[in-house]
Amino acid sequence: MKKLFKTEYIALFFMSLFFLGACNKDDYYEDGGLAKAEFDGTIIQYLETKPVLFDTIVQIIKLAGLENDFKTKEFTFFAPSDPDIKQLIGTVGKGGLNEVLFFNGLDTIQKLSDIDSLIWRKHLLKYMFKGKNKLADYPQVDFQLLGTYPGQNYVSMSGAVSKIGVVFNDIIQMSGSTEVARLKYKGYRQLFLSYMPDYGNPDNLLRYPVSTSDIQPTNGVIHVLNYNLTYFGLNLASIDVIQDVIQSKR
Repeated sequence: MKKLFKTEYIALFFMSLFFLGACNKDDYYEDGGLAKAEFDGTIIQYLETKPVLFDTIVQIIKLAGLENDFKTKEFTFFAPSDPDIKQLIGTVGKGGLNEVLFFNGLDTIQKLSDIDSLIWRKHLLKYMFKGKNKLADYPQVDFQLLGTYPGQNYVSMSGAVSKIGVVFNDIIQMSGSTEVARLKYKGYRQLFLSYMPDYGNPDNLLRYPVSTSDIQPTNGVIHVLNYNLTYFGLNLASIDVIQDVIQSKR
């Protein structure tokens, strides 16, 4: 009887460990990872903690007169990063806004305040959407099958319409350099913000992937755009911003 009791006790002990492990595993997936996405502070306070990526964006927020919005309003922010601004402004001989200004005989941009605050405001608002939306809140988009998985159109706080959706990537099984199997839509999921340059042709989209999603300050959600593949102004050549700046300087 003692031996039986001892065996049953050991079995129950390991079953308890298994049960606790299963609970911890569920918590892991519910939280989206062991590292918490929540940030105890406002959107602008979060951006200020990452100066390498967002120092310039914070300056633009203040120049645009939107600092209070980033402290008090509730919204989802698709955050460009400092490399976006560097690509936008550029240098003479290497493209960007300054090259266009130079060849138009206009003063180049030496500091961020050389661009009218209303221009910064207009284009920054394109990245701001009312409410809190995490990746899981957006519908699936397949850019090859928009009729089946169209994502959804959202109106930004600037009034511009963008398509937002989640790409469900495939899992591809390889044998050497040969694809042997493909599991459709079973791979990792990536959020995309897509700009419509022409509302009359809504399927002509400029697509911008998110590199980090679901950062959650107290007053919203931040999705960080992949700075290698996006330009401030939501246009591959930043034409919208450049045209506004040229017009303001003439």
